[in-house]
Amino acid sequence: MDDASAALVADARGVVTGWSEGARRLTGFSADEAVGRPVRDLLAEEPGSGEMAEEPDSGEIPHGGPPLPQGTVTVRHRDGHALTLRIEVSPLHGPGDETAGYVITAAPAGARETSLGGLVFEQSSLPISVFDTDHRFVRLNAAACEAMGGSEETLLGRTFLDAAGPSEGTRSIDRNMREVVETGRSMRDETYSQVGAGPDEQTWDVEMWPLRDTTGRVVGAALAGLDSTEQHRARLRLALIDEATTSLGTTLDVVRTAEELVALLVPDFADFAAVDLLDWVLDAEAPPLRGDPDVVVRRAAHASAGPRAPATAVPLGRTDVYPPYSPPARALRAGRAVLARTGEKDFDRWMAERGAEALRACGARPTGIHSELAVPLRARGITLGVAVAVRNVRPDGFVADDAPLAEEIASRAAVCVDNARRFARERATALTLQHSLLPRVLPGQAALEIAHRYLPSASAAGIGGDWFDVIPLSGTRVALVVGDVVGHGIPSTATMGRLCTAVRTLADVDLPPEELLTHLDDLVAHLAADEREDVPELGATCLYAVYDPVSRRLAVAGAGHPPPALLMPDGTCRLVPLNPGPPLGVGGLPFEATELELPEGCVVAFYTDGLVEGRGRDVDHSTGELCRALKAPAESLDALCDVVLKAVLPEEPGDDVALLLARTRALGAGQVAVRDVSPDPGEVPAVRQWAVDLLSDWELEDVAFVTELVVSELVTNAIRYGEPPLRLRLIRDRTLICEVSDCSPTSPHLRRAHAFDEGGRGLLLVAQLTQRWGSRQADGGKTIWAEQALPRR
Repeated sequence: MDDASAALVADARGVVTGWSEGARRLTGFSADEAVGRPVRDLLAEEPGSGEMAEEPDSGEIPHGGPPLPQGTVTVRHRDGHALTLRIEVSPLHGPGDETAGYVITAAPAGARETSLGGLVFEQSSLPISVFDTDHRFVRLNAAACEAMGGSEETLLGRTFLDAAGPSEGTRSIDRNMREVVETGRSMRDETYSQVGAGPDEQTWDVEMWPLRDTTGRVVGAALAGLDSTEQHRARLRLALIDEATTSLGTTLDVVRTAEELVALLVPDFADFAAVDLLDWVLDAEAPPLRGDPDVVVRRAAHASAGPRAPATAVPLGRTDVYPPYSPPARALRAGRAVLARTGEKDFDRWMAERGAEALRACGARPTGIHSELAVPLRARGITLGVAVAVRNVRPDGFVADDAPLAEEIASRAAVCVDNARRFARERATALTLQHSLLPRVLPGQAALEIAHRYLPSASAAGIGGDWFDVIPLSGTRVALVVGDVVGHGIPSTATMGRLCTAVRTLADVDLPPEELLTHLDDLVAHLAADEREDVPELGATCLYAVYDPVSRRLAVAGAGHPPPALLMPDGTCRLVPLNPGPPLGVGGLPFEATELELPEGCVVAFYTDGLVEGRGRDVDHSTGELCRALKAPAESLDALCDVVLKAVLPEEPGDDVALLLARTRALGAGQVAVRDVSPDPGEVPAVRQWAVDLLSDWELEDVAFVTELVVSELVTNAIRYGEPPLRLRLIRDRTLICEVSDCSPTSPHLRRAHAFDEGGRGLLLVAQLTQRWGSRQADGGKTIWAEQALPRR
C-alpha cells in the first residue's frame, strides 16, 4: 500500500478498531485519536458528495450517525480542507455469516487502487490495460507492459494504436474499443495476430469492456488479453491437415499432385518448398531393387513465398543429386522427417555447397536460411521421393512439433502420388496394348477412301475398350467395324483385343453383318461365363458394315451401338435408320441388317459413344452437331476428321473416342464383266476363250494364261458339283478377281491328291497360282473366288 492510500478497520457498529499509518497521513488523525471513534466522525462527509454504504444487518450504526460512506466521496481533513477520496467498504463475516465488522480502504480519487481488486490487477499474469475515452493508456499492469514491450511511464498517455504499431490486429482492436466506448457493450473472444512487440507471431484472445462512473456514464474501457498462440498454432495445424485431405490428389497426375503439395505448404507452412521424385516414379516404371548412395531425383514442383517466381536452378523436370549428408538424403535413408538448423555441421555444409545456390535460383532468398525440414514421401512401403520445406523469410524456424505435421501431410501426398503413379503405369500399359491391337496402317483397297482418329480417355477411369477396323473382303468388298467394350483399364483392353480378332476371323468367313454379330454375341457370353466371379459381367457394343463397290450397296447391323451418320453428295446429312439390336453378351434377341444403295461420293461416319455421349451432354444435340460438322468444307477426308472432333467433342472428353470416316467409290462397267454359264462341260472352252478375249481388251495379256487355267478349273468344278444357274464374273481392280457362283450350298475343300486319284488337284493348282482363294455363302448358293496380282505398269 503506497503513501497516498489508507486502510482502517471498523466493528459492526462503525467504530474504528484499526488505523493505519496511511490513514494518519491522509486524514491528519493519529491512531490514538482514531481508535474507538465512529468512522463518520473521522471521515466527515460533505453533503451529496457520494454513495452511502448499506446499513449492517444488525441495524443502524450506533450514535445515530449516517451509514458508512462508499464510492467517490468529498471529506474534510483534520485541518479543515476538503479531500476527494475513493472509498471502498468490504464486510468482515463472523460465525453464522453475520457481519462482524468492516475493512475500509481510501485513496485520493485518481490514485492507484490498493484494494483486493487492485492487488488482483497488479499481480495478474494476464495483460490488463485501462484506457480513457480517447483510447489513451491510463493504467497497465506488469503483464501488459511486458506484452507491449515498454514501461508504464513510456506508455501512459499514448494511444493503443500508437503504442502497438499499425497492423491488421491492432486496427481491429482500436475499432472494437471505439465501439465499446460508444455503445457501452462488452466484446469478447476476438482473436488477433501480431499484437505486441515480440519478433515472433503471437495470437491473443482479447476481451474488452466499458468502465463507468457512479452515474453510469462510460468513462473509459478496459482490455484483457490471453496469449493463445499455441492453441492458434494447433488450430492451424489441424486446418492444414484438413486442407490436405481436400486439396491433394484431385487428379491422377503425379506432377499435378506434387504441385498441390507445394501450394499447400507455401506460404502457410514454409517460405520455400520443393518436391523431388525418384526417376522411376515419373517414368511409370517398377521400383528398382536397390538404390544408389547418392540420391538421384527429378524436380517435380517447387514454389516460393519470396518476391520472385521460381526460376531454374533445378529446373522442373531436371534431375539433381543429393549427397548423403544433405537433409533430403538423410530423410530418404532414415524413412522419417529430418529437421536441420543453422549451426549444425551437416546443414551448414549443405547450405554452403549446394543449398544456397539452388534456393537462390528457385526464388527463395538464400540469405537468412535458418531451418529446413525434409520429409520422405512413402506409400505402401515404397519410397517415392522427398518433400523439402525451408524457412528463411519468417524469423521463427521449424520446431520439433512441425515434424509430425509435415510427416502427416507428406504421407497423404505420398498415397496420392502413388495412386497417380499406378494409374499412369496401368494407363501406359493399356495404351500400349491397345495400340498394338488397333490397325496401324489401314489396308489398301479401292472401294472406300478411309480416314480415322482415335483419342484415348484422359479421365481417371482410364483407357477404355474402343476399337475400329477396316477389313478387305472378297470381290473388292470392304468391312467396316467399330466397337466399345464396357469398362476401362487393361481388362477392357484385353477383351477388346479378343473381340477385334474374333471379328477379323468371322469376316474372313464372309458372314453377313447380322450373322457375324450373332456369333460375336455368343463369344461375349462365353467370355463372361468363363470369368471369375469377382470380375464384372462383360459387355460390348459393335457396329458392322459391308460395302460392295460393284453394287454400291451398304449393309449395316448394330449391337447396342450408335447408328452411323450418312452425308450424301447433295450435302444432306442424316443418321442411318437401324433396327437396333441388344449389346453383345445380352443374348435372346436377333440382329437385323439395314441395306442402302449409295451414290458414289457419300461419306459414312462410324463412331463410338464417347463422341456424342457424356455427363451433362444431350445425345440428340451432339448427333446434330455431328451432322452439321460433316457438312463443313474440308480439304480432305483426313481434315474432316479434325473438324468433326473439334466441333463435337468437349474440351475434356470423359471417354475414349474412335472415329472412322469412309467415302464411297464405285467400280465402273469397264471394270466388271459377267457371263452366264450353262451346266454343260462343252461350254468350258468357250468360257475360257471369253476370259482370254476380255483380258486382251483390258490389256492384261500377261495374266491371261493363269486366268485361263483358273477359269477352266472353277467353271468345271461348278458344272460337275454345283447346281445351276451358274455365273462367271471377272473384276479388274488392284488385283484380278475371278468368281464362279452356283446354287449349291456345298463348299469345296482343299486336299492333297494321292498318286492314283482322278480328282483333287484343281483347287490345289488354283491355290498355288493365285494370291488367295476362298468361298462365301449367299442366299441360295455359294461363290468360289480366286485373286491374283496384276503386273505393275
